[in-house]
Amino acid sequence: MERISKDDYYLQIAMAVSARSTCLRKHYGAVIVKDDRIVATGYNGSPRGEANCCDVGVCYCRTHELPIDETAAQHGAQYGSCVAVHAEQNALINASAQDLRGATIYLAGYDVTRDCWIEVKLCNICDRMIRNAGIARVVGRTVVR
Repeated sequence: MERISKDDYYLQIAMAVSARSTCLRKHYGAVIVKDDRIVATGYNGSPRGEANCCDVGVCYCRTHELPIDETAAQHGAQYGSCVAVHAEQNALINASAQDLRGATIYLAGYDVTRDCWIEVKLCNICDRMIRNAGIARVVGRTVVR
């Protein structure tokens, strides 16, 4: 029997986490791992206590006539237009600073409108937050940093 690699194992967990996303267009999941132990997970969605797009049935960006670039490959390209907190950010705020230093973050993205898994590219804000937290490695469907 051949076992899957640790990277594939944690990527599959990130894929499962993305299923909790509340976005109507794209689902993202993040898993932070240190010393082969999951220290935090996160998915994209509205801030705690606020209405989720999936619950109200409409996309905030669309109902407020904000620009949406459906072809934008980069996660976070319309960050200022959306009320959602990114999966990476939710994972970061759920972990201790000690657990973040030297850790690896695994990312998965699913495009609901196209019904396919997509490569996750960090937005500038998440990239800076990840670097500032001391995370040593970012892994997606391909290694992104």
